[in-house]
Amino acid sequence: MDTTDRRVIKALVAASVAAALLAAGASALAAYASAESARAAGGFTNRVFASGNRILHATAKGKVAISQPDDITYLDGHIFVGFQNGVGPQGQASTTGNKDSTVVEFNLKGDAVDQWDVVGKCDGVTADPLNGEVIATVDEDANSSVYLIDPGGRAVHYRYNEPLPSHGGTDAIEVYHGMILISASAPGTTGAAAPNAKYPAVYRVVFGASTHVATVHELFGDEALATVANTNSSDKGKRVRLALTDPDSNEDVPAYAARFAGDFMLTSQGDKEQIFVSGAGTRHQSLSVLKLSDSVDDTAWPSDASGAIYTTDNSNNTINRITGPFKRGSVFVADTPCDANDAPATCPAPGFTANYLGELNPDTGVITRVDLHGPAAAAQGMLFLP
Repeated sequence: MDTTDRRVIKALVAASVAAALLAAGASALAAYASAESARAAGGFTNRVFASGNRILHATAKGKVAISQPDDITYLDGHIFVGFQNGVGPQGQASTTGNKDSTVVEFNLKGDAVDQWDVVGKCDGVTADPLNGEVIATVDEDANSSVYLIDPGGRAVHYRYNEPLPSHGGTDAIEVYHGMILISASAPGTTGAAAPNAKYPAVYRVVFGASTHVATVHELFGDEALATVANTNSSDKGKRVRLALTDPDSNEDVPAYAARFAGDFMLTSQGDKEQIFVSGAGTRHQSLSVLKLSDSVDDTAWPSDASGAIYTTDNSNNTINRITGPFKRGSVFVADTPCDANDAPATCPAPGFTANYLGELNPDTGVITRVDLHGPAAAAQGMLFLP
């Protein structure tokens, strides 16, 4: 083969490769455009995954249906949800005299396969994959304690090692880099009003298996210093002192998130803020604060286009399954206008709607309502499954 032939073959191969790359690129762009078009057209669909109306639990007055699903988690192929059953935030009995919440285990078809009654109002539920357990906190305002649930086994009750120094209760739980982190909710319920420099915002909790005691240590406080993270704010990059009054949900921000990847996140629901902790639990720990356009509860970061967000709907007693297409790393929130500190006592009200699914801009903190096909979804607890 002479030099001219070699040049011709190389040119043909190069042209073929270029054409293939262009075709692949065009295909990828078309898929992306299709997803974006579907999103722009409101291509999100909601379906009811499960309902508490057909699940019974025992009470002093006989078996009754469970109600008020709140937090949600996933472990070993099953979904776990805490139903509050009308119990008050300090463990007060419901109007029917019931004092138990119910944690329910569902398979991915929406069938209830097991359940556990726990004394108190169950606000936080999370999975501990390392130990194969579900952790549940009860009583968000005061008199709080915590349960460890062994799927296929029993729920074991733990008390805290001391009266909580936040003078409130406990709520959401996250297993973060081997630490059990629990939000110090409703600070000041039994003491001086929040914010208060002496009140922890998040507890690092260690469980004593032999003593059934959960020992608490402060991760950071309600008035810790944080850097303003809103890119559209004149205070961007400024160090400010937090003034938290409502530490609530928390999350481990996934590595694929568009911003704050790998951080621990605390949502202060009534304050309309999310606090991101880099290097949590280390001497290099630092905080950033993102001010939000509205109050939010849970947050979810889709990892792929074809997965689903599972949300609890406290008012309709359902768990919903919302499909996309989603964009990897985008941020979805349960928008809760009536839980803002400035919400009226009677809510919903003008300017304060019922809960809805929103998409959050992680740079500006602005939340946009997501239009859904199917039944309404008053989102509260949230879980994304790929």
